[in-house]
Amino acid sequence: MTSTPAVQRVSECFIKQQHESNQICYLTPWDIAMLSAHYIQKGLLFKKPSPLVDQQGFMENLLEKLKHSLSLTLFHFCPLSGRLVTHKTQHPPFYAVFVDCTNSSGARFIHATLDITISDILSPVDVPPIVHSLFDHHKVVNHDGHTMPLLSIQVTELVDGVFIGCSMNHVIGDGTSYWNFFNTWSHIFQAQAQGHAHDHVPIISHPPIHKRWFPEGCGPLINLPFKHHEEFISRFEAPLLRERIFHFSAHSIAKLKAKANLESNTTKISSFQSLSALVWRCITRARSLPYNERTSCKFSTNNRTRMEPALAEEYFGNSIHTLSAGTATAGELLENDLGWAAWKLHVSVANHNDKAVMQSLKEWLECPLIYQIGRYFDPYCVMMGSSPRFNMYGNEFGMGKAIAVRSGYANKFDGKVTSYPGREGEGSIDLEVCLLPHTMSVLELDEEFMIAVSASDSNPL
Repeated sequence: MTSTPAVQRVSECFIKQQHESNQICYLTPWDIAMLSAHYIQKGLLFKKPSPLVDQQGFMENLLEKLKHSLSLTLFHFCPLSGRLVTHKTQHPPFYAVFVDCTNSSGARFIHATLDITISDILSPVDVPPIVHSLFDHHKVVNHDGHTMPLLSIQVTELVDGVFIGCSMNHVIGDGTSYWNFFNTWSHIFQAQAQGHAHDHVPIISHPPIHKRWFPEGCGPLINLPFKHHEEFISRFEAPLLRERIFHFSAHSIAKLKAKANLESNTTKISSFQSLSALVWRCITRARSLPYNERTSCKFSTNNRTRMEPALAEEYFGNSIHTLSAGTATAGELLENDLGWAAWKLHVSVANHNDKAVMQSLKEWLECPLIYQIGRYFDPYCVMMGSSPRFNMYGNEFGMGKAIAVRSGYANKFDGKVTSYPGREGEGSIDLEVCLLPHTMSVLELDEEFMIAVSASDSNPL
């Protein structure tokens, strides 16, 4: 019996920013709430240039350029070079967490190899478990950033491809911040390849804004009602799940949007709300829930544009809220049509305005909550994470456009759905769906769902 190939670590080093920093980064309620969650783990799969005569020379050159451009990028994103620090006193009682960039060892950079092909990753119906090994910080929670790097890059060489996996501490930033970092790294790498960036720090088009936003009268050090991290840190272990990528073409999503708006007699329901309503209905049906069992659809919403005045997209940190966009009994959800579910989602999103954001912050300050996956999400929810608006396929590292986006073990549970832009663009969306094996098997037979699922219009292989 042939053994399954395993990731082999070739080398490991730490990358410091081009110029040392003694910055202290204070954490907001949105940041602190993430202490017990996992790191963000997203990565890009690239095809090696062909023909490739000198394999070793290609990888050595790529790794050197990745390390140098990362060092330049960290100058703009200095909190990623730091470590978490807890400051506490007994008299008077005080407990606070912040980021210290002084005398830090920097970000971890790993070179690894794996004896499989791109096809071994993309051809199976399910995402193969080996993909989790393409990321550092497996099962690590953000609080571990006290002793572990806040950013770790793992570059894994495959037989015919390269996977660049990035693990970023979720206390430091959300998805918007994560992809701003990744996009900037790619920009600096390309400028370096064109001879426009050497040891000087290049100018970037969307520099991150590091001044953290605090509610009036709050911060910069927030006194938490704890004496020890064991009071608010837990380590969630997901049950055995199937992970599968479903592709929805722009045409398929346009049909869903038209159907949802027609059934609700409106024009206000968005494409993503229509797709989310479909996913919520079909997963609920696949779960075979009792008629009166309650189910919910949750969104990870970006607060930046909902605030008055709005925070810039370049704001580096967390500015997200888990919104319970729709709740219903299984019977209500399945007896009504797609438009009914989509309208519930639309109303909740539309009502998540500045007043709602400030109210949620007020409640948090009165009773600080550290999100814990095993306790925070109800067992029959569908959680829509990430965003198809993030620029994932615009990142290039000398190997052309990525052929796929994949994620690690982090923050996955039964009912977690992660959205990515489709590789062909034009409004297409890929959904990474995580479900219990039996539920996934039933979903794959769901006619309403599978009619909307489209074969990709392009063949990345």
